[in-house]
Amino acid sequence: MRFDLVTIFPAFFDSPFEYGVVARAKKKGLLEIATHDLRDFTSDRHRSVDDRPFGGEEGMVLMVEPLCLALESIASEEPDRSRRTVLLSAQGRLFDQAAAKRLAGYDALTLICGRYEGVDERVTEQLVDEELSVGDFVLSGGEWAAGIVVDAVARWLPGVLGNEASHDNESFAPDSEGGVGVLDCPHYTRPAEFRGWAVPEELLSGDHERIRRWRRREALRKTAENRPDLLERAPLSREDRELLNEIGLGNKKPTDGGE
Repeated sequence: MRFDLVTIFPAFFDSPFEYGVVARAKKKGLLEIATHDLRDFTSDRHRSVDDRPFGGEEGMVLMVEPLCLALESIASEEPDRSRRTVLLSAQGRLFDQAAAKRLAGYDALTLICGRYEGVDERVTEQLVDEELSVGDFVLSGGEWAAGIVVDAVARWLPGVLGNEASHDNESFAPDSEGGVGVLDCPHYTRPAEFRGWAVPEELLSGDHERIRRWRRREALRKTAENRPDLLERAPLSREDRELLNEIGLGNKKPTDGGE
């Protein structure tokens, strides 16, 4: 898969993608990342990419022309690739695990890093396929968001993690029908006891079924404590409802889910 990042700060990405999962995937040839300096698609001597907004509001707005030229140039490089073009901004739909999995199905992903007060709305209306936000907060620029999206999407590419089944137990893992998932369960490692803090006995029992039920129960508990909104939307099985009863959360109204 190819990631094309449109930004006014291409050097921003020199370091983040040289570590961890993305770096290993690049080395294996499973993905490639190209940065495109938006200022290269300007024609004035100041290489201007922004201007004051019509209507007299504060701040500056990224102009439509250089972004249009940049996207046309990127698309012309490899026209046969299935490509998705995304604008990263605080006004977009929330980017989540399901979106990461969906975007990994394309051959190429173009990410536009917004800046300043925003981006000319004609970019959203005419040039991109969708607008995404990484959270309900405001960043100084879309570069931070682009790094998050690249990392999250890369994890869904075949061969990147090595063990594809590892997705099944991660936080937010969609169910078999793409529905919302719950948070991951707690994890422990050696030593079994530290300063009187013991690892739950279920994990030391060697009983695989007991361990499985403990993990699912604690995943439901953690979700109820930290992200109750996910629990309200998650399709729950009969066993899930039993486990919720065990931890005193049986009043939670489950959605219609599988048995």
